[in-house]
Amino acid sequence: MNAPKNPNVVIGGLTLIGLVAMIAAYFAPIWWVSLTAPNYPPDAFPDGIRIHFHFDGVYNGCKAAGKGTRMANEIIQKDLGHEDERYNPILDAKKNVDKDAEGLDCVHEMNTINHYVGMFPIATGAPVEKPLAKFFFGFFTVMLLAFAATKQKLRLTILSVGFAAVAAWAIVDQYVLGRLASHVADYVREAGTFFKEPDKIKVWGDNVTFYTHIAIAGLVAAMVIVVLGVWKIRRFQLLLAAVPALLPVFFVIEYAGWLWFFGHNMHPWGAFTVKPFMPTVFGEGKVAQFSTYSYPYWGYALLLVTFAALALAILLRRKQIREGTIE
Repeated sequence: MNAPKNPNVVIGGLTLIGLVAMIAAYFAPIWWVSLTAPNYPPDAFPDGIRIHFHFDGVYNGCKAAGKGTRMANEIIQKDLGHEDERYNPILDAKKNVDKDAEGLDCVHEMNTINHYVGMFPIATGAPVEKPLAKFFFGFFTVMLLAFAATKQKLRLTILSVGFAAVAAWAIVDQYVLGRLASHVADYVREAGTFFKEPDKIKVWGDNVTFYTHIAIAGLVAAMVIVVLGVWKIRRFQLLLAAVPALLPVFFVIEYAGWLWFFGHNMHPWGAFTVKPFMPTVFGEGKVAQFSTYSYPYWGYALLLVTFAALALAILLRRKQIREGTIE
């Protein structure tokens, strides 16, 4: 007859699965978007203009060889009925792009397309969240390690030491090493590639700096609240796993919110007038002459693994708390 499994071992195993999947998801593409049009030749754009959304940024999703941004520029002008040379500054701003490169950079391609309908450059989306994502994942990692602990003293020690390390990491990275200033400079430069209003762009950069200060302070405050909550309230330990488990939900809310922002903040620079709209979050859509596709990618499957593993762990831990078999 098999001996009953130790619930602490099962909870620890489930938490480890959730933790590994969560960390892997940070480095994985979570969502992909592709844009196609009749004039895009499949041999040059087999997947359309495709980009991949990660927690820390937006990356190129095009794999095949192509002829560079000039091809996209010419196609867009034909699709929109414009053959106007006044749009060539977009290309001039990218003279450093190797036109003979083996692969297309579809982030630049998408930015060019967005410019023609008056949308912000992709890099202007989530300018605070993307560079700080690694610290939030560090925060979640500490929470899960503490959740797996079975003794209150060890749990509080893990939280205190781990949170102090994450807070120090964030402060050194963003302020001592100057990563915040470097990020803001890159953000302003990317926005200025398409948006020729330096005074307004400077305000945007100052806002990114200000809200980054707020986000880091909020993260540290959340650390203090978590430590106090676990110390004073027994059931509070369930939140140590519940918050990371909801990452799939947090991502979709964030993603949908920024899509709304891009679709509802159009600018008059566009060669083609498009009324404010909600871009497609999931499925297929249509914008002007372009078909859009937006779907979760394999990184989102990792987030669902995290959710499933941690949900089971929470149920088992909740039973332990109710029965009084865990501190």
